[in-house]
Amino acid sequence: MDDGPTPVKRSKTNDIKVVSPSKTSELYGGCSDMSDEVSEKHPAEQLRDIGRNSGLDVTCVEFAKHMDSMDHVHHLRNKFHYPKMKDLPKVDHSLIDPEEDSIYFAGHSLGLQPKAARGYIEREMDKWAKMGVYGHTRGELPWAQGDECVDAQCAKLVGAKREEVAIMNALTVNLHLLLVSFYRPTKERHKILLESKAFPSDHYAFESQIHFHGYNPETSMICMEPREGEHTLRTEDIVARILQEGDSIAVICFSGVQYYTGQLFDMRAITKAGHTKGCIVGFDLAHAVGNVELSLHDWGMDFACWCSYKYLCSGAGGIGGIFIHERHARNDFPKFLGWWGHDLKTRFTMDNKMDLSPGPYGYRISNPSMLACASLWAAVDVYMEVSMKDLQAKSKLLTGYLELLIQLHYSKPKDSKKDVSPYVEIITPADVNQRGCQLSLSFSCPIKDIYAELERQGVVCDKREPNVLRVAPIHLYNSFVDVFRFVKILGEALHACHLC
Repeated sequence: MDDGPTPVKRSKTNDIKVVSPSKTSELYGGCSDMSDEVSEKHPAEQLRDIGRNSGLDVTCVEFAKHMDSMDHVHHLRNKFHYPKMKDLPKVDHSLIDPEEDSIYFAGHSLGLQPKAARGYIEREMDKWAKMGVYGHTRGELPWAQGDECVDAQCAKLVGAKREEVAIMNALTVNLHLLLVSFYRPTKERHKILLESKAFPSDHYAFESQIHFHGYNPETSMICMEPREGEHTLRTEDIVARILQEGDSIAVICFSGVQYYTGQLFDMRAITKAGHTKGCIVGFDLAHAVGNVELSLHDWGMDFACWCSYKYLCSGAGGIGGIFIHERHARNDFPKFLGWWGHDLKTRFTMDNKMDLSPGPYGYRISNPSMLACASLWAAVDVYMEVSMKDLQAKSKLLTGYLELLIQLHYSKPKDSKKDVSPYVEIITPADVNQRGCQLSLSFSCPIKDIYAELERQGVVCDKREPNVLRVAPIHLYNSFVDVFRFVKILGEALHACHLC
């Protein structure tokens, strides 16, 4: 291995069942359309304009088909294995066409399998079978540098320099390794600022790090709550809290996109405010990477970490990644070390004298799985065929279409005392610059039966307690027709709930 290689790279009808007629609520925001022209209009207005110009009603399936015909990244769907109705475990076969595509809106939880992934993995399995240990230094994915074969692509996806990114471990492991360096509490500055409903694993990591350093989470964790009656945090409130308590805050660590509400945080503004008060600023990008356009280097955050099995589609438990800004490349912070952090040029001298790689490479501990790297490579290769700008432009319209149809058909009745029909509230921000693919839907009735009915009809999404369904039409492989079909089935589920 000391002659290491140079890295290389069901309904059958077309009408949506309306539970109760209601007008769409007032929309606002900005969006880029699918031709890359910047528009000040909200996607709902753009979609209505397209409908008027094409002579099609936005609530008919022909409009959805028209939108798919204009989608210049629609071909990417063919690069993924898309689950058929017949293969889902909870469908009612009396209600579905077994050969029809399911409605897979769970890419925020687990992305679909790239068709190329099997070939990439089998290539490494074949190399292992044929040459054994020599596979460490041979082939397109030499195992001794397997992670380095995909870090350039991942750096592009997160808006970083290649030397600011390393591919390693899993998300929470990486968060802990980063906090070992970046959370260095003192008597005066020992707090961690986060959102109140952070993903549990993040919350546990922060708590345990605080305990490890001898502090009490009750006094060292600031969990920000939305204003009363609101579901999401306002940027101005986050900034105000930082300016108010920043002198006692050691680390600020929010999600890039909040897993429960789907809110996209203003990472640039949070970073700027944190640095103004001398805080370290980092982000968990599990729901942001591959979902929205990122510029980690330019935004100036100190660190970030992410997983790769959601929007990046590397498979369950796929390998994670970290970002460390170049200004910290040769920091002297505490670190947990392993031999994969040793510079490859001298790693095999075996003299037990650490020659630490600069930047995030120095945070690597053990050699990564060749199979995990191969799977990730297959996934990011799809992303390299298109820009995140193009994907996000589609996403704004696709998720905007979902929002528009829900608000047209299933929003809260004006007179809820007279009209007791079940309704849907979207708790994700209406501002398209504060969200990605996901919409989080809250219901006026228990979601258990609604969720079960969606599953019976081949819809794949997920529920989160107490009363939210997370639904994510993914720009890579979902279509406007998928959205239309989902909203129709949702209406049937609401109708069934109303009759119970």
